[in-house]
Amino acid sequence: MWRVFADYHTHTRYSRVGGTIKENVLKAKEAGLEEVGIADHGPANWGHWGSTSLADFDRIIAESRSVEAELGGIKVLAGVEADIVSYDGTLDVLLEMQRKLDKVLAGFHITVKPRSLEEGVRFMAGRLLAPVSDRIYRKVRNENTKAIVEAIYNNEIDIITHPGLKISIDTYELAKACVKRGTALEINSKHGIKSVEFVKAAAREGACFVIGSDAHSPDRVGDLEPGLRAAQLAGLTADQILNVREE
Repeated sequence: MWRVFADYHTHTRYSRVGGTIKENVLKAKEAGLEEVGIADHGPANWGHWGSTSLADFDRIIAESRSVEAELGGIKVLAGVEADIVSYDGTLDVLLEMQRKLDKVLAGFHITVKPRSLEEGVRFMAGRLLAPVSDRIYRKVRNENTKAIVEAIYNNEIDIITHPGLKISIDTYELAKACVKRGTALEINSKHGIKSVEFVKAAAREGACFVIGSDAHSPDRVGDLEPGLRAAQLAGLTADQILNVREE
């Protein structure tokens, strides 16, 4: 029997969604988790109309420590879901802050402010034109893959969130980079069974995985069953998933 003992991908009001850190932790305890990660959006993500500013992360760290001490019985990890903002793999949370956090998650989002206007135009043009030309699609896919691989090599990322969601990437190249850098790939419960073929392909390259809820409200913290089901359908074993143990 498999047991998921941690949910590292939960959002709070610091991402302008959901509830407080304490509410997320209480729900995690109710779900029987041993660890919960607070992974609010980096400052370049405009999809939540005012995502976390860099100054907020010191507050998140302090609040996470305080809640852990108050409630006891569960480990609270202060983290981030950073954004890729450039084709050279730059994140919107720099190394100095990454090293202060307990967990660094990073995702390739379409709702993000790019580092430059030129790169923003390039990204949007690629998304619009890729469906009408195989040549452009391959070029865009290669550029997306290069960006996420460079992010892995140039940062200290623990987990890549919802890889390939709405953005075409080469799974094999991504998985190879993750294996070399010790970075896990997320099986995102919010997107569930859509992950199965991706997981199979990445596993063939030796990647390891983490199941995350991507909770944007306290009631979804610890909602990991869809991801667990996807992992099992993909034929993974418990030792390939960092937050799962066999009991």
